[in-house]
Amino acid sequence: MTVQGLGLPMTVAAPSTDGLPTHIRIHEVGARDGLQNEQTTVPTEVKAEFVHRLAEAGLTTIEATSFVHPKWVPQLADAEDLFPLLGDLPAAIALPVLVPNERGLDRALALGARRVAVFASATESFAKANLNRTVDEALAMFDPVVTRAKDDGVHVRGYLSMCFGDPWEGPVPIPQVVRVCRALLDLGCDELSLGDTIGVATPGHVQALLTALNEAGVPTSALGVHFHDTYGQALANTLAALRHGVTTVDASAGGLGGCPYAKSATGNLATEDLVWMLRGLGIDTGVDLGRLTATSVWMARQLGRPSPSRTVRALSHQE
Repeated sequence: MTVQGLGLPMTVAAPSTDGLPTHIRIHEVGARDGLQNEQTTVPTEVKAEFVHRLAEAGLTTIEATSFVHPKWVPQLADAEDLFPLLGDLPAAIALPVLVPNERGLDRALALGARRVAVFASATESFAKANLNRTVDEALAMFDPVVTRAKDDGVHVRGYLSMCFGDPWEGPVPIPQVVRVCRALLDLGCDELSLGDTIGVATPGHVQALLTALNEAGVPTSALGVHFHDTYGQALANTLAALRHGVTTVDASAGGLGGCPYAKSATGNLATEDLVWMLRGLGIDTGVDLGRLTATSVWMARQLGRPSPSRTVRALSHQE
């Protein structure tokens, strides 16, 4: 088997084993989380083309942008200009956007957004750095946002950062993470994304957290995972989550991204690396790896540097 467009050998998919899911949903974050930390402004038209290329590669959930104040994330200051450029995408393509507060929600709803996300922290230090609030103050801020969104029939995702470790506080106690996850669900979030923001998680820690969440009444079906690859553990951690039954995995095309408020955060799990592993396990993603790799090569050229994804480098170097 070859990778379409690259003429390269592909892994041969084996039947799914060990109770792994047969299909997962990739929540693609490259256009938002991937680009938000770029120092050089990426033109709006390039961002729009990036999202279109990702959709053409078979990704069906593509996080488009963030309606935060431009002062905090200048790279995403063009949200009002970008979102309308995506209106020609098929209705089956979900385009979630981040909203930090009611003002952000107003801006998103005015443009027709039907999927939004709020972003909380499991630790006080990161809540202060990212939102200038305590954890509980941030939850209080999200309460009317989630309520209004749900009243309007909008799907709400709750991001939770620092679920495994924090650069200021160190290892994060599992009960602390469970408390905030439970609070987000109680607000009305439809799903949660567990963030390993600085990439310190290990498979055993992932399994322990997921088990504790289940014991607290948080169903696995409501959980997604969001791993960074600081210690090279992102794929191993993802596999641990899949074995637990998680079927939503966040990833970033080309491995773009970090976190502007946590300097030790390296890139996200690369979507290509994830797809390569999943194909070898016989897990369906609906993603054309050749098209996706070509998209990341194209985006790397726009940014003026090589893609950090090992799979992108391996495939594109052998064209």
